Amino acid sequence: MDRISIPRIEGYHCFGCGTHNPQGLDMTFYVLEDSVRSDLVLNGNHVGWEGIVHGGIVSTVLDEIMGWTVIVFKRAFFVTRSMQVRYLRPVPIQLPLTAVGRMADGAKPGDRGCRVAGTLLDAQGNRLAEAQAEMAFLSPKRLPLIPAQYRGEMERLFETIEKLLGSKRN
Repeated sequence: MDRISIPRIEGYHCFGCGTHNPQGLDMTFYVLEDSVRSDLVLNGNHVGWEGIVHGGIVSTVLDEIMGWTVIVFKRAFFVTRSMQVRYLRPVPIQLPLTAVGRMADGAKPGDRGCRVAGTLLDAQGNRLAEAQAEMAFLSPKRLPLIPAQYRGEMERLFETIEKLLGSKRN
């Protein structure tokens, strides 16, 4: 399968993917086979110990890739209910990294949530960190918590993803 780029929603301040957050990670996403991926390089603004990425930034990257995995494969509004992170190796700054997200279970339409897995890899494919998350789908009565403009943009993004991937859903 070819790499399929996922369009961005412009103008938001999300720390992970927002286009209007100058301190954010500016993550972009693509689909490759059964995964959603993001290639990134973290810098000196993201350190804990000198030269090593702060664990909170690592967990943010994993939460973001898992969230976009739900957006792409479930096309649903959701929140992260819980997340468990395992730090396997120090994550260096200034080196290419790839975050990979995959659906972790076979949730069906009508389910109230799903499980997702995320992995952070270095350029050689070594696993630096991994996470599992439980995502809760927002019920129709909770959707008004999301501003109407953002809901509309997300719904258009869902439609665009549907066209890009066809009816493929995990």
